[in-house]
Amino acid sequence: MTTRLLDLRCYLVTSGTDRRTVEVAAAAAAAGAGVVQVRAKQLDTRALLALVATIADEVHRANAATTVLVDDRADVAFAAARTGAPVHGVHLGTDDLPADAARTMLGPDAVIGLTTGTVELARWADIQTDHIDYIGAGPFRRTPTKDSGREPLGLAGYPPIVAATGLPVVAIGDVTPDDVADLMSTGIAGVALVRAIMQAADPAAVVRRVLTGCPTPTPAC
Repeated sequence: MTTRLLDLRCYLVTSGTDRRTVEVAAAAAAAGAGVVQVRAKQLDTRALLALVATIADEVHRANAATTVLVDDRADVAFAAARTGAPVHGVHLGTDDLPADAARTMLGPDAVIGLTTGTVELARWADIQTDHIDYIGAGPFRRTPTKDSGREPLGLAGYPPIVAATGLPVVAIGDVTPDDVADLMSTGIAGVALVRAIMQAADPAAVVRRVLTGCPTPTPAC
């Protein structure tokens, strides 16, 4: 597992591939977002690598403490880090490269997250704690951003997942700042947001609102 201080309270998952995507990521980092995950499934490998490097550089300039991850693509995270970009790891889906292989590729200091959304998947993640640093769990609500095929967890779905693993849990799936206090009360470590930040007129203000619901970064806030 990584030795990097991992602040999961406000976790941005990007959408889009243009200059505004880069600017929103940097603004979110400057406002205190602890993680920026670069997601751009439509790009080919070289274009994704270029986007990841650009976002990582801008985020690092805005806030060197913000962790930059790549969605799904351990190879792209590896290649970006090899060029010197401040990329810290990968967030894996259950159909991506196995976590142990990603750990071997990226090294002991990399941050590796894994998508879950059921108690069974949380337990499966829990036996891989040598390789995984946190899990994402969702969807909280139905969302057009990503269709997992699972029923929404709602608030009631998180306590059993938290209880099933010793890993920090991040809620995702149409989360808004108004949901943060209630979600944090379930024992999760943070919330991941996509549209609520990416489509905001003032992304930094959204990040600050999220952080007011969890002012101190601890494993379960």
